[in-house]
Amino acid sequence: MRFEATNIKDIAKALGISTSTVSRALRDSYEVSETTKQLVTDYAKKINYKPNPIALSLRLKKSKSIGVIVAEVANNFFSQVITGIESVANENGYTVIITQSMENVHNEINNVSFLESRAIDGCLVSVSSETNDFTHFTDMQQKGFPIVFFDRIVEKLNGHAVAIDNVQAAYEATLHLLKNNYHKIAFIANAPALYITAKRLEGYKKALHEYNITIDESLIKYCLHGGMYVEEVEDALNELFQKENKPHAILASTDQLTISCMRYCKKSNILIPKDIALCGFSNSDTCDLLNPALTVVRQPAIQMGKIAARLLINTIESRRQIADYEKKFLPAELLIGNSSKLKER
Repeated sequence: MRFEATNIKDIAKALGISTSTVSRALRDSYEVSETTKQLVTDYAKKINYKPNPIALSLRLKKSKSIGVIVAEVANNFFSQVITGIESVANENGYTVIITQSMENVHNEINNVSFLESRAIDGCLVSVSSETNDFTHFTDMQQKGFPIVFFDRIVEKLNGHAVAIDNVQAAYEATLHLLKNNYHKIAFIANAPALYITAKRLEGYKKALHEYNITIDESLIKYCLHGGMYVEEVEDALNELFQKENKPHAILASTDQLTISCMRYCKKSNILIPKDIALCGFSNSDTCDLLNPALTVVRQPAIQMGKIAARLLINTIESRRQIADYEKKFLPAELLIGNSSKLKER
């Protein structure tokens, strides 16, 4: 049996008045007497009447909904960002529609089409690791559609953006390893075209330069799907551990890659930090419960989500076109665990 929601025609029929009168009463119009308004609103409450959001959006030309595109909802970082987004959206009466690309550009393009078809008012985007052509976003922007990029931002596109200070975060993590006597440090990264990869690599190299260590490109490994496929991480780590001069430490540049490196070491009986030190980016709440406790860069994910959502809603509700876009860069926190403890010389 097909479910049909109660509408104003049902209210009008039950009360013996016209649908236009019911509509005006629910809008608190001066054209309807207080007695009739009370009659209509009381009955609407009794039957738990909810306005049709599609009809309402057509009348107001706004759906009061926003879309979100992330790589993977199961990722700790993205799930926390979504928590921040939804808290601000709910405060402002917006519904959130969440989609995930699974690091696939075709999925991302389909997500954009789906969200457009839902007549959302704006979109929050963290691009997939496969995305090199941003036409699907520029097409939306040219229509005047508000987009805010977060985490994996796109520098060459206009629009508000929120991320951490990726250069500083990776610099501090690498510096920590260097100070603990790990001078041969591998860098495991997401796709090279991603903003976060480029900036975190920049921070890694900056720290090595300060210690007058020559950059060894063979220690830099890219996983084009961000570790979503176990094989790509295993291939990268196999190459590192088969080197004659194996690395002393690994800096893993994303949540997924960090966990994948730990899993690989456990599977291969490689002891952390005795055989190799590990430092990563992770927002997991269990990092300190692992053995050894993991040294990680923790991102202010919930705060990032809140800021991105406020920027988007402000853009949606602005009565004038935004001319100056804000780029906000938040500090990250380095949490020290035993996975990178001081190496004995």
